[in-house]
Parts: sequence; C-alpha cells; structure tokens
Amino acid sequence: MTFIWIAVVLLSLLAIIDVVVGVSNDAVNFLNAALGSRAAKRQLIYWIAAIGLLFGSLLSANMMEVARKGVIYPSSFNFVELMVVFTAVMILDIILIDGFNTLGFPTSTTIAVVFELLGGATALSFIKSKTDNIQVLS
Repeated sequence: MTFIWIAVVLLSLLAIIDVVVGVSNDAVNFLNAALGSRAAKRQLIYWIAAIGLLFGSLLSANMMEVARKGVIYPSSFNFVELMVVFTAVMILDIILIDGFNTLGFPTSTTIAVVFELLGGATALSFIKSKTDNIQVLS
C-alpha cells in the first residue's frame, strides 16, 4: 500500500510541473510567431495568448484520447510496471519540453507524450520478454 501512495504523490507532483511546462510550451509556440512577425502590439498579443491558453486548457479534455487509442495497452502490464512507465513518461516530458522551450524550438506536447508512452511501453515489453525467456530457459 505504501508504494501506491508514493506513486500517487510522485505522479501528482510531476503532473503539476508538467502542466506548467506544457502551458509555457504552448505560450512560447504562439508568441514566437506573433511577436516575430510583429502582427500587433506586444500587449495585445499577450492578452490574446492568455485568453487562448485559458480556452485551450479548459477545452482540452480529450487530448489524451490520442494516447489511449492503441498506443499502449494497459492490460498487458501489471500496476507496478504501469507506474514505472507513467513516471518515466512524466519525467521525460518535463525534460524534453523544458529543454525545447529553453532552446527556443517549437514542439508539440501531444506528439511528445504519445512517443514517450510508445517508447516506455516498448522498453518495458522488451524487458518483460527477456525475463520471460530467462524464466522459460531455467
């Protein structure tokens, strides 16, 4: 039971950090183009970006449907393995998106999460298949 609470607290903290990094990524992607082209005054661009981020965060309830539709099959893993994959995905997402923001590269948070899930699930399935092969040979 202790592992479950540690996983919940850790994933909650990582989710908060990930939301901050993800929203800042969306703001950077929007502001780079608008400020670079000087489409409007800087303050107007900031207000439009703030309203757009507010609406985007309120209306993005189905963003994870992309990841849920065939990228990872949770029934293939037990709870501990899923928590390892999700924790790795959250840590990698924070590092990847924050690194891209720092360097000024545009990136998609949805694409990043989908490929992080794919990589984590693939790595864990390779590990599971190797341990299964070792147990069969023993």
